[in-house]
Amino acid sequence: NPVTTVCKSPITQALPASDPFSSLPAPAAGNPCKTVNGSKTSQTLQPGTYCSGMDLKGNVTLQPGTYVVQGNLKVNAGAVISGTGVTMFMSGSHTVSMNGNATVTLSAPTSGTYSGVLFYGDRTGSSASSTFNGTASSLLTGAIYFPKQQVNYLGNFSGSGGCTQVVADTIQWSGSTTIKQNCSSLGMKDIPSAQSVAVVE
Repeated sequence: NPVTTVCKSPITQALPASDPFSSLPAPAAGNPCKTVNGSKTSQTLQPGTYCSGMDLKGNVTLQPGTYVVQGNLKVNAGAVISGTGVTMFMSGSHTVSMNGNATVTLSAPTSGTYSGVLFYGDRTGSSASSTFNGTASSLLTGAIYFPKQQVNYLGNFSGSGGCTQVVADTIQWSGSTTIKQNCSSLGMKDIPSAQSVAVVE
């Protein structure tokens, strides 16, 4: 079993952990392009390729599957977004921006290629910054994986039972968030802590 660690206090100068998703393939874009109808107050979206990004307003339900977003993903104030078994792949250097007054309840698939992965930032992208914010009742269950971006995780929310993982180039935390270590029952990886060996006299 992987070695996990519960720390009484933050550890400074720690070694970086290896990328637990380094072998995860990027999903292929498909045709035809799908779009979000910005004039609707309530809509259900299907998985596929969104060539102009996603600007989400009102009540939006995401059907299970993989969404390839070729543009920025914005969740506007007052929006109520829900979806089970979804993976959002952000193509290139495109970013996620969630407004703090939105309620977002999303969960990753529990099996298959993208098991446990809720957001996936493109490895071929350049430096950028994505922001995850929301009301205290928001739930992001799964991994938020952005190997080339900074992730700003703001607010007092996490995933179901604390099952949110954040793996990114850099991470900025703000608020009171409880994160659970082992969420394998939800299809998520058990990520080991980095360790080092030192000689002492």
